[in-house]
Amino acid sequence: MNKHNYVAIMAGGIGSRFWPMSRTGYPKQFLDILNTGKTLIQQTFERYQKLVPTENIYIITSAEYIPIVKKQLPKVADQNILGEPSRKNTAPCVAYISFKLFQKDPKSLLVIAPADHLVLESDEFVETSKKALHFAEHHDALITLGIKPTHPNTGYGYIQHGVESVADDFYKVKTFTEKPNLDLAKTFLASGDFLWNSGIFIWKVKNILTAFEKYLSTMYEMFAAEKEKLNTSKEAAALEKIYPQCTNISIDFGIMEKAANVFVLPASFGWSDLGTWNSVWDNMEKDYFENAVIGKNVMIVDDTKCTVHVPDNKLAVLQGLDNFIVIDTKDVLLICKRDKEQEVKEYVAEVKRNKGDKYL
Repeated sequence: MNKHNYVAIMAGGIGSRFWPMSRTGYPKQFLDILNTGKTLIQQTFERYQKLVPTENIYIITSAEYIPIVKKQLPKVADQNILGEPSRKNTAPCVAYISFKLFQKDPKSLLVIAPADHLVLESDEFVETSKKALHFAEHHDALITLGIKPTHPNTGYGYIQHGVESVADDFYKVKTFTEKPNLDLAKTFLASGDFLWNSGIFIWKVKNILTAFEKYLSTMYEMFAAEKEKLNTSKEAAALEKIYPQCTNISIDFGIMEKAANVFVLPASFGWSDLGTWNSVWDNMEKDYFENAVIGKNVMIVDDTKCTVHVPDNKLAVLQGLDNFIVIDTKDVLLICKRDKEQEVKEYVAEVKRNKGDKYL
């Protein structure tokens, strides 16, 4: 393993589209959504242990989740669990780990990835990541892994790439498109030059810092002014000074959509971002009538194509439901049509307006 290769796992989100299982105090990355016996962040951590030394894996999370991370990932040293003082999207998160690593190891290469994605083919994933790291080491490139699409999914972002590969299956990125409507997604699929945006990035740390200086100069300057305090006892105080001034912006919008040296590596390793309950349905075993059920005491009567998640200690009898999501927790029951799942965030906002934070 290359001692200059590092991984940063982003684990600070609240996963509101997985409400009511995912809550603000215990979001989806810390849950065993698919009933595998391991949480999503545990699965992600174990994948990356095959790629870099454990001591080179960092977890970036909200400060309030540090105790959960320590409990679920006891092999990660305390100094590798980084707590952000506030949620400001992914660009400040990337700037933080990049400045921190560059102070420690100017030759560092970084894989940065979300904590809550599903990868079914772990070995293929590791080989793809190695290939991307090798390319990043020898080129001035900001790399993203693009997933070969299997259907016109409207819940993913898309990456359009050039026709000819520049080298070793890497392509120059032409455009990024956020979640398209169904007709546009079908057009993308038919064109053959669009991939799903996995949100997994690989680069030399010095190259991403150069991009920050060019495209997010104010954020760059704020971190640069405090960089000597990183990796010291003054780091937390420095973050408290920096973060309130940071723009709330994603690394995709802030840099990747603007930079000229962005490349994509098409990949296929059984990926899903597990962003919605329908993506859970896609990745679960189903009965004869295509119901995906978690719960030892669920009785299905004339139901089809439902996603059901019920605690093992509760009996649930469901009759006559077609294409529904049924999620039961100790204090919330959600029943909604599967084609309305993108509106779960709106339901959460409505609950907050009417019931406060009690059920969030």
